[in-house]
Amino acid sequence: MKRFLGVLFGISILFLVIFFIDKRFNSYYREIFSIIGINIILVTSLNISNGFTGLFSLGHAGFMAVGAYTSALLDLPLDKKAMLLPNLPYWLGHISLPFLLSVIMAGFMAAFFAVLVGYPVLRLKGHYLSVATLGFMVIVRVVINNTPNLTRGAIGINNIPNYTNIWWVYFWVVITVYALWRIINSSYGRAFLAIREDHIAASLSGVNLTKYKILSFAIGAFFAGVAGALWAHQITAITPRAFSFVTTFNIVVMLVIGGMGSISGSIVSAFLLTLLPELMRPLEEGMVLFGYQLPQLYGLTQLIMATLLILVMIFRPKGLMGDRELSLKGILGQKSS
Repeated sequence: MKRFLGVLFGISILFLVIFFIDKRFNSYYREIFSIIGINIILVTSLNISNGFTGLFSLGHAGFMAVGAYTSALLDLPLDKKAMLLPNLPYWLGHISLPFLLSVIMAGFMAAFFAVLVGYPVLRLKGHYLSVATLGFMVIVRVVINNTPNLTRGAIGINNIPNYTNIWWVYFWVVITVYALWRIINSSYGRAFLAIREDHIAASLSGVNLTKYKILSFAIGAFFAGVAGALWAHQITAITPRAFSFVTTFNIVVMLVIGGMGSISGSIVSAFLLTLLPELMRPLEEGMVLFGYQLPQLYGLTQLIMATLLILVMIFRPKGLMGDRELSLKGILGQKSS
């Protein structure tokens, strides 16, 4: 009962903060907070496979792309479909689903591809697995580029309805974090952790390695697809270039800095490292400081993020939070009885 009340209290505080931001901040700042929420979904969902199961995947941007294109194709208004994509299959060209349903379908489509790819790929380990999942991301981009009748190829899809707002984003943030927290604290989560610690010992203990690896991979992909759908309806235009290695790199950096194996660390890291580029933007573009015109320093944000990653790997290899989680008692400095 106490745990339930704690969760309810946390959600209430979050939505009070969102209400304040929605009413008091302009559209620019609301969009920044929406991007923070989308990154929280991406990083926490990657943590389920990379952090808790020990599968170092670099294909998250590929699942994000699948979700973005799926949702755009499913809920694009019929008149826009006829104009932008006149050669769509009849059944796809004549449906326009509600936003919530298209986001859910985007998640399931990404999970489907995760299962499809997972069977052959998850037999690999270590850097072999990383390269294979990176290859999946490249394949997704190539397929999108070469199917203009379905995706408009390199041109991309524009005029996507701007359905995403701060309420939709944090609705999915709550669902993602709560679902992952419940999974990790269940028998499934214990199986994931057993695989991460020693897959041979886990197998000898009766854990079905293939089943749980694919399940972990698919859960992470589902929420990556959801994040991709939210992002597509936030930006309102998507191209294959948006889902590049840079996107995956940024998500992985957030995960590593926050702590692989900590949902709290993923949230804190996504928040800080999404704000960092916005805070550094005036400095990159050149600003006047104490009457002195500073030169343009483009690329400074990437340099700082790379430096942070190196410092964290040297001094805190497990990340800022490691495998620990924030708790209300810990924040208030109370000792558990």
